[in-house]
Amino acid sequence: MELLVGKKALVTGGTSGIGLEIAKVFAENGADVMIFGTNAQRAEHAIREIEKVRKAGSQEVSSELVNVACCKEVEEALLRLFSRWDHLDILVNNAGITRDNLLMKMSEEEWDEVLAVNLKSLFNTCRIVSRQMVKAKAGKIINISSVVGLTGNAGQVNYAASKSGMIGFSKALAHEISRKGICVNCIAPGFIDTPMTATLSDKVKQELAEKIPTKRLGTSRDIAHAALFLASHLSDYVTGQVLAVDGGMVLC
Repeated sequence: MELLVGKKALVTGGTSGIGLEIAKVFAENGADVMIFGTNAQRAEHAIREIEKVRKAGSQEVSSELVNVACCKEVEEALLRLFSRWDHLDILVNNAGITRDNLLMKMSEEEWDEVLAVNLKSLFNTCRIVSRQMVKAKAGKIINISSVVGLTGNAGQVNYAASKSGMIGFSKALAHEISRKGICVNCIAPGFIDTPMTATLSDKVKQELAEKIPTKRLGTSRDIAHAALFLASHLSDYVTGQVLAVDGGMVLC
């Protein structure tokens, strides 16, 4: 079943990892897809990957190079998007970075950069997109947080703060616009096998897996399927929620 036929979706951080997999699953289900990223080579590769799985040649697949932490860049990119599309059905805020360090050693730059990319980006995108969705009285906003935003993690006070902030942001926005027909939700991935975790050794990955009830790291596809549910009509009565896709990590 193609759940997103005729829908138009924007995925930030869509050039690799979880974001790319979400974009591919959306295209597989009939959506037109725009991705935001910061690397031209990765963007070109991502577009080719998405085009391989789209269901019809008429589906639009495109990318923009955008620093989502920059309010002006986001505003200009969204103006261009809305000049092509008269509406946007789905917004996925997936762009994120890590700059891990113990708090006592963390620099102001490490703090500011993570908060800007991971959290301020929601302000930059949702402020504009929500206006259009309110006018249309429909829309789905999906913010990719993390279980670290629920549990915390040593060496990641900046990342945990940003991801926890995403949850609070999403719940507050859901209070503001859900009555207008827009659903705002978070996905909180656990440890997912992506380029962000590729630097971990096999030993460390195995140790992490042993702490997870399902005894494995998640895949980008696991997160993409959750995003598909939240983007489709199947979740029309779900808003202000945090869906932990973590193999049971938060049970521990």
